[in-house]
Amino acid sequence: MDAAQQDATARARELQRSWYGEPLGALFRRLIDDLGLNQARLAAVLGLSAPMLSQLMSGQRAKIGNPAVVQRVQALQELSSQAADGRVSAAEAAERMEEIKKSAGGSVLNTTQTTASTGAPTVRRVVREIQSLLRSVAAAGDIIDAAEVLSASHPELAEFLRVYGAGRTADAVAHYEAHQG
Repeated sequence: MDAAQQDATARARELQRSWYGEPLGALFRRLIDDLGLNQARLAAVLGLSAPMLSQLMSGQRAKIGNPAVVQRVQALQELSSQAADGRVSAAEAAERMEEIKKSAGGSVLNTTQTTASTGAPTVRRVVREIQSLLRSVAAAGDIIDAAEVLSASHPELAEFLRVYGAGRTADAVAHYEAHQG
């Protein structure tokens, strides 16, 4: 690998760290280890091609472009931590991976996760979905830069980008509740 390729890979891994909390190679290796998978099986559960998974792991590609795949990664991370500390058995993990694999993620707002009392999605859940979608398409710094560009002509949209794209969930929940009705 030449110096330019090494620089590009290092930049991609840094972007992955800002978007996903760590480079995807490390994240995917942990999922593979904790859930007893190989790369081909992980790719199948996530809904990625094996070459795409490999490119993401190696840093040849920085971003997961499909929000449904990002949601599956998040679901597998939760399952992985439960499997690692013994809260779910290998059989339960395998069953849940099949459910995750089948999840279409066609709607950004997953309305199947609802409150028991109202049947409506919780505010926190809606806010987290909005944050996840924004953060799957741009890094926090880029979102703040975009908000700055929009601030003079579209202050409300700029505020939305800052609050949901780079802010804390509690602040986004307060913003959401203040702007309902």
